[in-house]
Amino acid sequence: MMFLRKLPASVRLPLGRLREALRRRAARWRVRPPVGWVRFGDLGRVHPVSRAFGFDRGTPIDRYYIEHFLDQHADDIRGRVLEVGDDTYTRRFGGERVTQREVLHVTPGNPQATLVGNLETGEGLAGRQYDCLILTQTLHCIYDLRAAVRTLHGLLAPGGVALVTLPGISQSSRYDADRWGDFWRLTPEAAWRLFEQEFGIGEVEVAAQGNVLSAVGLLCGLAVEDLPTRAFEENDPDYPVVVHVRVTSGRP
Repeated sequence: MMFLRKLPASVRLPLGRLREALRRRAARWRVRPPVGWVRFGDLGRVHPVSRAFGFDRGTPIDRYYIEHFLDQHADDIRGRVLEVGDDTYTRRFGGERVTQREVLHVTPGNPQATLVGNLETGEGLAGRQYDCLILTQTLHCIYDLRAAVRTLHGLLAPGGVALVTLPGISQSSRYDADRWGDFWRLTPEAAWRLFEQEFGIGEVEVAAQGNVLSAVGLLCGLAVEDLPTRAFEENDPDYPVVVHVRVTSGRP
């Protein structure tokens, strides 16, 4: 009963309430709880709360990080811009700086696409150049990453910028896997080597955002609205939820 003697009288409670009081105190001190004291609550399940990355609950956690990255580099979104899938981020972050918007899709049938082309093979993309490329959560669906990065290099005009995000910690995307594939999760180190080998030293900036709380939330299918604000106030390099790459094609 050593713990009871050391605790003030105000927390000399029945065992269940005592454990909860100690658990709250440990959380304040950022101390790991003893083995067997962890309570999983609503997350103590083998199936996720949502399989749709939290889209059906609110704002997906990875989208929070993606949009924060694009907002930081909004000035790069200018001139001729190519975005994959739709032009949502081109319009949102580029505004009047954009003179030409293009939307790339790998197969016909996307009504928002202005261009059908393959980043892995370069098919349908020959001769095109852009001042900015926006690829959010795209490259992990391409098996030959090096070939895709070479294509990106060819698509960038001199002085152009590519803004790329990649999943670091994430569930598999069944939607993508059933259509064109879902192959990779990258660390910041892997992303840096992948792009620097093609673009050269000094042209690549890599960063990551996330921590254990946001990673667990994303894997469980929670949304931004499910987590406390503090879940997004700290980044832990050991838990890269989203990896960001800003790469340039040299100066004009």
